Amino acid sequence: MSKVHAIIGLGNPGAQYADTRHNAGAWLVEALARECLETLRPERKFLGDYAKVRFKGHELHLLVPSTYMNRSGQSVSLLAKFFKLEPEQFLIAHDELDIPAGQARYKQGGGHGGHNGLRDIISALGNANSFHRLRVGIDHPGDAKLVTHYVLGSPGKAERQAIDAAIEESLATLPDAISGEWARAMNRLHSFKG
Repeated sequence: MSKVHAIIGLGNPGAQYADTRHNAGAWLVEALARECLETLRPERKFLGDYAKVRFKGHELHLLVPSTYMNRSGQSVSLLAKFFKLEPEQFLIAHDELDIPAGQARYKQGGGHGGHNGLRDIISALGNANSFHRLRVGIDHPGDAKLVTHYVLGSPGKAERQAIDAAIEESLATLPDAISGEWARAMNRLHSFKG
Protein backbone atom coordinates (compact mmCIF):
# COMPACT_ATOMS: atom_id res chain seq x y z
CA MET A 1 0.00 0.00 0.00
CA SER A 2 1.13 3.54 -0.73
CA LYS A 3 2.38 5.78 2.01
CA VAL A 4 0.75 9.12 2.73
CA HIS A 5 2.83 12.23 2.01
CA ALA A 6 0.16 14.93 2.30
CA ILE A 7 -2.86 15.45 4.53
CA ILE A 8 -5.48 17.93 3.37
CA GLY A 9 -8.14 19.29 5.72
CA LEU A 10 -11.28 20.50 3.96
CA GLY A 11 -13.31 23.47 5.08
CA ASN A 12 -14.42 26.97 4.12
CA PRO A 13 -12.20 30.02 4.69
CA GLY A 14 -12.99 32.91 7.01
CA ALA A 15 -13.99 33.43 10.62
CA GLN A 16 -17.70 32.96 9.89
CA TYR A 17 -17.07 29.32 8.87
CA ALA A 18 -14.25 28.40 11.27
CA ASP A 19 -16.53 26.71 13.83
CA THR A 20 -18.98 25.10 11.40
CA ARG A 21 -19.40 21.34 10.95
CA HIS A 22 -18.24 21.55 7.31
CA ASN A 23 -14.78 22.48 8.64
CA ALA A 24 -14.25 19.24 10.60
CA GLY A 25 -11.51 18.16 8.15
CA ALA A 26 -9.70 21.46 8.64
CA TRP A 27 -10.00 21.01 12.44
CA LEU A 28 -8.17 17.68 12.13
CA VAL A 29 -5.25 19.13 10.14
CA GLU A 30 -5.03 22.13 12.48
CA ALA A 31 -4.91 19.72 15.47
CA LEU A 32 -2.14 17.70 13.76
CA ALA A 33 -0.10 20.87 13.12
CA ARG A 34 -0.44 21.81 16.82
CA GLU A 35 0.68 18.32 17.86
CA CYS A 36 3.77 18.78 15.65
CA LEU A 37 4.34 22.24 17.23
CA GLU A 38 3.98 23.84 13.80
CA THR A 39 1.75 26.60 12.48
CA LEU A 40 -0.14 26.51 9.21
CA ARG A 41 0.79 29.65 7.29
CA PRO A 42 -0.79 31.20 4.19
CA GLU A 43 0.98 29.89 1.07
CA ARG A 44 -0.20 31.59 -2.10
CA LYS A 45 1.25 29.01 -4.48
CA PHE A 46 -1.02 26.34 -2.94
CA LEU A 47 -4.07 28.60 -2.36
CA GLY A 48 -4.15 27.55 1.27
CA ASP A 49 -2.57 27.41 4.71
CA TYR A 50 0.44 25.09 4.58
CA ALA A 51 3.06 23.53 6.84
CA LYS A 52 5.69 20.84 6.35
CA VAL A 53 5.94 18.76 9.52
CA ARG A 54 7.71 15.76 10.99
CA PHE A 55 5.19 13.45 12.63
CA LYS A 56 6.36 10.23 14.31
CA GLY A 57 9.33 10.02 11.94
CA HIS A 58 7.37 10.89 8.80
CA GLU A 59 7.64 14.07 6.74
CA LEU A 60 4.19 15.32 5.82
CA HIS A 61 2.74 18.21 3.86
CA LEU A 62 -0.28 19.68 5.68
CA LEU A 63 -2.70 21.89 3.78
CA VAL A 64 -6.01 23.57 4.51
CA PRO A 65 -7.28 25.09 1.24
CA SER A 66 -8.27 28.75 1.49
CA THR A 67 -10.58 28.36 -1.49
CA TYR A 68 -14.22 27.67 -0.77
CA MET A 69 -15.10 24.02 -0.27
CA ASN A 70 -16.40 23.50 -3.81
CA ARG A 71 -13.04 24.71 -5.24
CA SER A 72 -10.80 22.55 -2.99
CA GLY A 73 -9.43 20.72 -6.01
CA GLN A 74 -7.50 23.79 -7.19
CA SER A 75 -5.47 23.83 -3.99
CA VAL A 76 -4.90 20.05 -3.92
CA SER A 77 -3.80 19.89 -7.57
CA LEU A 78 -1.31 22.75 -7.07
CA LEU A 79 0.28 20.86 -4.15
CA ALA A 80 0.27 17.60 -6.15
CA LYS A 81 2.01 19.22 -9.14
CA PHE A 82 4.58 21.12 -7.05
CA PHE A 83 5.71 18.06 -5.04
CA LYS A 84 4.97 15.50 -7.82
CA LEU A 85 2.54 13.58 -5.61
CA GLU A 86 0.24 10.81 -6.82
CA PRO A 87 -3.43 10.74 -5.68
CA GLU A 88 -2.71 7.62 -3.56
CA GLN A 89 -0.24 9.67 -1.50
CA PHE A 90 -3.00 12.02 -0.29
CA LEU A 91 -5.18 11.66 2.78
CA ILE A 92 -8.17 13.99 2.55
CA ALA A 93 -9.84 14.75 5.90
CA HIS A 94 -13.45 15.86 5.56
CA ASP A 95 -16.78 16.04 7.38
CA GLU A 96 -19.11 13.08 6.86
CA LEU A 97 -22.89 13.25 7.33
CA ASP A 98 -23.33 9.46 7.27
CA ILE A 99 -21.16 8.87 10.35
CA PRO A 100 -22.25 9.85 13.88
CA ALA A 101 -20.41 12.65 15.67
CA GLY A 102 -17.75 11.04 17.83
CA GLN A 103 -16.69 8.55 15.16
CA ALA A 104 -14.35 8.65 12.17
CA ARG A 105 -13.52 6.23 9.36
CA TYR A 106 -10.75 5.66 6.85
CA LYS A 107 -11.65 4.90 3.25
CA GLN A 108 -9.79 4.69 -0.04
CA GLY A 109 -11.37 5.66 -3.33
CA GLY A 110 -15.08 5.70 -4.04
CA GLY A 111 -17.36 8.48 -5.21
CA HIS A 112 -17.89 11.91 -3.70
CA GLY A 113 -21.16 11.02 -1.96
CA GLY A 114 -22.51 14.49 -2.64
CA HIS A 115 -19.58 16.17 -0.87
CA ASN A 116 -18.64 19.21 -2.96
CA GLY A 117 -15.02 19.28 -1.74
CA LEU A 118 -14.46 15.66 -2.75
CA ARG A 119 -16.28 16.19 -6.05
CA ASP A 120 -13.91 19.03 -6.97
CA ILE A 121 -10.78 17.13 -5.88
CA ILE A 122 -11.75 14.06 -7.95
CA SER A 123 -12.29 16.34 -10.94
CA ALA A 124 -9.05 18.32 -10.40
CA LEU A 125 -6.90 15.20 -10.07
CA GLY A 126 -8.09 14.03 -13.48
CA ASN A 127 -10.97 11.89 -12.19
CA ALA A 128 -8.52 10.10 -9.90
CA ASN A 129 -10.52 9.11 -6.84
CA SER A 130 -7.87 6.74 -5.49
CA PHE A 131 -6.83 9.08 -2.68
CA HIS A 132 -7.39 8.07 0.92
CA ARG A 133 -10.07 9.74 3.00
CA LEU A 134 -10.42 10.33 6.71
CA ARG A 135 -14.14 10.85 7.23
CA VAL A 136 -14.94 12.77 10.43
CA GLY A 137 -18.51 12.08 11.51
CA ILE A 138 -20.83 15.05 12.04
CA ASP A 139 -24.20 13.22 12.03
CA HIS A 140 -27.10 13.85 9.67
CA PRO A 141 -29.89 16.34 10.36
CA GLY A 142 -32.42 13.70 9.25
CA ASP A 143 -33.75 15.48 6.16
CA ALA A 144 -31.84 16.20 2.93
CA LYS A 145 -33.45 19.67 2.74
CA LEU A 146 -31.76 20.62 6.01
CA VAL A 147 -28.23 19.52 5.06
CA THR A 148 -26.85 22.83 3.74
CA HIS A 149 -27.96 24.80 6.79
CA TYR A 150 -26.77 21.97 9.05
CA VAL A 151 -23.22 21.62 7.70
CA LEU A 152 -22.79 25.41 7.75
CA GLY A 153 -23.99 25.54 11.37
CA SER A 154 -21.89 25.14 14.50
CA PRO A 155 -22.14 21.98 16.62
CA GLY A 156 -23.35 22.26 20.21
CA LYS A 157 -20.85 21.85 23.04
CA ALA A 158 -21.35 18.09 23.58
CA GLU A 159 -21.32 17.44 19.84
CA ARG A 160 -18.10 19.42 19.37
CA GLN A 161 -16.49 17.48 22.24
CA ALA A 162 -17.48 14.22 20.52
CA ILE A 163 -16.02 15.39 17.19
CA ASP A 164 -12.82 16.52 18.93
CA ALA A 165 -12.55 13.10 20.62
CA ALA A 166 -12.83 11.38 17.23
CA ILE A 167 -10.16 13.73 15.83
CA GLU A 168 -7.88 12.91 18.76
CA GLU A 169 -8.36 9.18 18.18
CA SER A 170 -7.74 9.70 14.45
CA LEU A 171 -4.40 11.36 15.22
CA ALA A 172 -3.47 8.39 17.40
CA THR A 173 -4.05 6.04 14.44
CA LEU A 174 -2.29 8.23 11.86
CA PRO A 175 1.22 6.76 12.31
CA ASP A 176 -0.11 3.38 11.12
CA ALA A 177 -2.14 4.95 8.31
CA ILE A 178 0.67 7.05 6.88
CA SER A 179 3.03 4.05 7.01
CA GLY A 180 0.58 2.11 4.84
CA GLU A 181 -0.60 -0.09 7.73
CA TRP A 182 -4.22 0.65 6.84
CA ALA A 183 -5.77 -2.48 8.35
CA ARG A 184 -4.24 -1.74 11.76
CA ALA A 185 -5.26 1.93 11.59
CA MET A 186 -8.81 1.02 10.55
CA ASN A 187 -9.22 -1.65 13.22
CA ARG A 188 -8.40 0.84 15.92
CA LEU A 189 -10.25 3.88 14.57
CA HIS A 190 -13.38 2.06 13.40
CA SER A 191 -13.93 0.53 16.84
CA PHE A 192 -13.77 3.94 18.56
CA LYS A 193 -17.09 5.39 19.77
CA GLY A 194 -16.40 8.81 21.23
